[in-house]
Amino acid sequence: MRFSLFSVNDHYPNLARPVPLLYEQVIHSCELAERLGFDTFFCAEHHFHEYGVVPDPAVMLAALAQRTKRIRLGTGISILTFHDPRRVAETYSMVDMMSGGRLVLGVGSGYLPHEFVGYGKDPKEKRDRFDENLDIMKRLMAGETLSYNGQYSASENVVLNVLPHEGRVPPIYVAVLAREAAYHVGKQKNRIFTMPYASCKDFLDIGCMLAEYRKGRAEAGIPKDDDDHVFTLHTYVAKTDAEAREQAKAAYDLYVDTRLYAKKHVYEDIIANGICLFGSVETVAEKMFRLHEMGIRHIATMHNFGALEPALVERSMTLFAKEVIPKMKGRVGATV
Repeated sequence: MRFSLFSVNDHYPNLARPVPLLYEQVIHSCELAERLGFDTFFCAEHHFHEYGVVPDPAVMLAALAQRTKRIRLGTGISILTFHDPRRVAETYSMVDMMSGGRLVLGVGSGYLPHEFVGYGKDPKEKRDRFDENLDIMKRLMAGETLSYNGQYSASENVVLNVLPHEGRVPPIYVAVLAREAAYHVGKQKNRIFTMPYASCKDFLDIGCMLAEYRKGRAEAGIPKDDDDHVFTLHTYVAKTDAEAREQAKAAYDLYVDTRLYAKKHVYEDIIANGICLFGSVETVAEKMFRLHEMGIRHIATMHNFGALEPALVERSMTLFAKEVIPKMKGRVGATV
């Protein structure tokens, strides 16, 4: 089972932490994640609002590639709808090369209305644009000399001058929010990247989303694979459930209050519906075990949200890595 770290890079202009300090904290978190044995560091892409202040994950990941040696570096996600797929292909091929083949490429079509307005893109076209751009990106990163005449892009005899490390296309995951989309991504034979907080109604519904995805994969003739999915959950680990609430509630409620277009699930709501990994070591380990029973094999944990104090973020990450994961492995055994 893989355990990773996700950063949405949320910024709060009214607070004392400036953007450069946030970047330092994100870089430090990635370095710590590597020391603690996390599998992948995922970085979100957002535009034109403090919802997230990394507009180009490639820049952040290239910097992280020089500060780390082992941890994989991922996009969560690269919004293909907004960008020239040729540019995306060559940029992330370079990141993969610079990192020694550690790139994990999460991609999606976008969902925030202000970003479509900012880029002058019609959201009604996003699915077709995404499908076309994904096809172009995959083929170029695989080394194809491409002549293409699509609905949104045309080119003749284009070939990348920098290919991914050792010519291997990085693993690609397609982001979804709805269960129906999970089914279609599976049927298209793609891997899946999702954040259940945004779409599932309760903890058990997480397993239902994976089941829908696997149903689509099965209909496409693709067997299930432990590395075909990433599920992201807000995470805060403390010594007790009460301590977790005391230390994380204000930060989480701030995060929720300032998230655009999302469900306003405050701390009490998300504890009630269970779509989180908040609580004591024992509480979080039990939920991880239940996720494993659902068939989930890759969890990306989101510890840094709502301008939470860096020391608390580091403490939560450390408790997760050094106490939650061993308890989880003790229950599941050699399958983890």
